[in-house]
Amino acid sequence: MFELFKQDARRWIEPGQINAQAPLPILTILKLLYNCMSLRAMAWFRFGSWCKQNHIPFFSGFSQRWIYQHYGLEIVVGADIGGGLYIAHPIGTVIAPKRMGRNCSVIAAVTIGMRNKWAFPVIGDEVFIGAGARVLGEICIGDKAVIGANAVVINDIPAGATAVGIPARITRIKDLHHPIKASTA
Repeated sequence: MFELFKQDARRWIEPGQINAQAPLPILTILKLLYNCMSLRAMAWFRFGSWCKQNHIPFFSGFSQRWIYQHYGLEIVVGADIGGGLYIAHPIGTVIAPKRMGRNCSVIAAVTIGMRNKWAFPVIGDEVFIGAGARVLGEICIGDKAVIGANAVVINDIPAGATAVGIPARITRIKDLHHPIKASTA
């Protein structure tokens, strides 16, 4: 639990940047917790998830309600979410994935969840989800994909792709092996 939280905290040293090797002394953690409401929500999420994983009653449900009431973030405690989750503005955001990778960025008023049946998205590593976006249903979002603001994603998005619109369509796919060269779709 604490290792995942430290990865979350490192995302706030330089907001929006992946800084996996940054030193993280306890004073820095305390300053980040004081200054960053989203990081406090993530601390509660990691604590609640740890309680759920270790079958400690009451605290996982308490944590989920606390996060919602105090931070406006609806996140499923115990969800399989990798370290380094960066939530810029938690109020009005819903995060209910089947799985979410490492170092993902969620901006504001995003919904990640089910669509027509009880099935949830799988989101890869280093995915960026813009403000107001909806990622719905039993779909896969590839590593390093970018979901544009207000996009409604109901189909799979490959790794390195940028998707925008309603319903979302792919506008660009980065060549992940050669980041300077990009191809269009």
